[in-house]
Amino acid sequence: MSTAQPPGRARYALEGLNFFMADVQAGLGPFLGVFLQAQGWRPDAIGTVMTLGGIAGMLATSPAGALVDASRRKRGIIVVAAVLTTLASLVLWLSQRGWVVAASQVLTALAGAVLGPAVMGVTLGMVREGGFDRQFGRNQVANHAGNVVGAALSGWLGWRFGFGAVFLLAAVFGALTVCATLLVPRAAIDHDSARGLGAEHAPTGGFRMLFGNRSLLLLAAALALFHLGNAAMLPLYGLAVVAAREGNPSALAAQTIVVAQLVMLATACIAAPLIRRLGYWQVMLLAFLALPLRGAIAATFITAWGVWPVQVLDGIGAGLQGVAVPALVVRLLRGTGRINAGQGMVMTVQGVGAALSPALGGIVAQHFGYAAAFVTLGAVSTGSLALWLGCGATLRRACDPRGSAAGDASPAA
Repeated sequence: MSTAQPPGRARYALEGLNFFMADVQAGLGPFLGVFLQAQGWRPDAIGTVMTLGGIAGMLATSPAGALVDASRRKRGIIVVAAVLTTLASLVLWLSQRGWVVAASQVLTALAGAVLGPAVMGVTLGMVREGGFDRQFGRNQVANHAGNVVGAALSGWLGWRFGFGAVFLLAAVFGALTVCATLLVPRAAIDHDSARGLGAEHAPTGGFRMLFGNRSLLLLAAALALFHLGNAAMLPLYGLAVVAAREGNPSALAAQTIVVAQLVMLATACIAAPLIRRLGYWQVMLLAFLALPLRGAIAATFITAWGVWPVQVLDGIGAGLQGVAVPALVVRLLRGTGRINAGQGMVMTVQGVGAALSPALGGIVAQHFGYAAAFVTLGAVSTGSLALWLGCGATLRRACDPRGSAAGDASPAA
């Protein structure tokens, strides 16, 4: 298992890229809805354009990964995506017409779909497989820190100077993302390693090969079930607490973001050592265990203080997965040359579960109440546990770092 140690400046530039990219990748993030509402948009129209962007991003994730695998200009891909995302945000300040906002959200989603695989490819190309989990953990720490700082600055600037300052901050973070990307030396990236090819390997088949990798499909299915239960839990919990008159909506929203991101940051710090100590299978099992417990707590304690245990568990699950899933995909697809395409496929399947989650949670909450919705979402997520444990023999063998490569994965039945 090869490992490379890039120069310190290159590593710091990569981590700086992840820090600034956190604000860029999400566009205006949660501030978009507030901004459009202030411009007279109705909630249903806001939801429609956000959904449009979400669908576009989900459909683009797999092709984006394939593009990154095929390209030897990964830094250029990141620069173009960062510039397009920044321009897509800035154009909203000039016009809030329906087609402009819709186009902006689609462009932001498409650029965001490329950014993740491109940064993953650059990281793998710099440190090789042997150092990927450790370096990607550092990337995630920087990314979560960027989310916290970006959200705090946006909130303060918006409160102090108005929405214009939030757009200016987006432009500054976009420019800093470009600068950090260009500080990563071109020579530090091994493009064969970046797609999972060693000197002894030749590229294998395309997407058909991915669909024939049983362990990869099991991972994707488990993540889809997890996010079917996970994605709607936070917004529903916020609605439940506000409906019970247990908290201020603005303060609660800020609290949920900060608590989860800080826990994700701390969890990302220990994820790589945990993977090396326990292995991928057990770390993913811990991440899957967090959600049923989170659902039970959310159903039992619909209070302002309940956001702490609910979001701490969210941060643990997301923090572990944020490092373990990309590193496990690298492990499963070693030697295929299709690592970023595989990561894109996993994210697409996961996105389907996340997209269906609000509908499931909302329907149950409407007819049976919020507590029933949290129990249902937690129960659905146990499907990921059942799959992970039920196929434990196959997955443990595939997750074993002493194994060979993707080629030994069982074909899908």
